[in-house]
This record gives sequence, C-alpha cells and structure tokens, in this order.
Amino acid sequence: MAGTRRTTTTGVRLWRWRRNPLRRRSDVVEARIVLATWTLALLGGAFAGQAAATAVDRDIAARRADVHPVAAVLLEDAAKIPPTTTGFDDGRVWARVRWTTADGVTHTVRTKVDPDAAAGTRVTAWLDSAGDPVSGPPTAARRTVEVTGAGVLAASGAGLAVLAGGRLIRGRLLRRRLQEWAAEWERVGPQWRNLSGGKG
Repeated sequence: MAGTRRTTTTGVRLWRWRRNPLRRRSDVVEARIVLATWTLALLGGAFAGQAAATAVDRDIAARRADVHPVAAVLLEDAAKIPPTTTGFDDGRVWARVRWTTADGVTHTVRTKVDPDAAAGTRVTAWLDSAGDPVSGPPTAARRTVEVTGAGVLAASGAGLAVLAGGRLIRGRLLRRRLQEWAAEWERVGPQWRNLSGGKG
C-alpha cells in the first residue's frame, strides 16, 4: 500500500538485556548463561590451546636434546629393502649402517635411510643417550605443524566442551520454564475458559 512505511526491528538478539514488562527472570539468567558460555569457550579454548602447544613444543625440545647424530656408512643397498608398512611411514627404509667411535669401537645398527641410497653412502644415524638408534628429531616445519595442530585441537575441544555444557544448562532451564508455564496454565486456564464462555 502507498504511504505505508516499513519498520525494522533492531537489537532482536539483545531483548533479554533491555528493560521491558515481558522480560522474565529466566530470560536474564539465560542471557547471562549464554554470555558466560561464550566467554569461557573463547578464553578456555585459548588457554587450553596455548597449554597444549607449549607442552608439545617442550616434548619435542626434550626429544631433540636426548638424541645426537653420528656419521655412519650404509652397509646395504636401500633399494633392495622392502618398505615398512607399520607405524608412521615417511618413505624411508630401515637399513644397516656402521660407524666407529672416537675410542675405536665399531657399531652396527639399523636406521632409517633414503630408499635410493646405495651401499657405501655416508648417512646420518641418530642415537639416544643410551646409544640405541632412534628416528631423527622433527624438522622445523614438522615441529611447527605438530605444535600448531596440538594447539588447534586442544582449543577446539575445550571450546566445544564448554559450549556443550552451556547448551545442556540452557536445555535444563528451558525444561524448567516449560514446567512453570504448564503449572501456571493449570491455574489460569480455567479462568480463561470462564471468560470465553468455555471455548478457551
């Protein structure tokens, strides 16, 4: 129709915070629960992510400090060794290598090498503090991926847990509100029926 103005409502989501005669105490409680839930989800997620990232970074640093490299010689052609199919597969194969310590003792162990390395190739073997062969420490890029991944997973998990808890609390509040409405209708319903001639 000509001359009719369209009105828009603003602040629909904030109606629980405004003063109005229809606002119930449970509306204010629910609004505070929503605010607290989102605040805790964001802050808790950030704290959990930072804590997990720090723990993983510290663990990687400890592993790096516990291993040391030695220059060794490959004793067999890596191309003739079948690739491993269990555990983490980084494309390398386990092959026998040999090195001699400063006091003249010769050691032979199996360590991971590139699959195209030929016998006699000089390779780096990584040993732990007990002298047992281990995988080398992660590269800087891999370390970044592991630390970031741990932080993101922990932050997401903590945030989702808090949001789920807030949703559970709001669900209980809604059930309680519905019970209160049902009890109030039990009391007010007959009065409405009397006023409407029994048709209400």
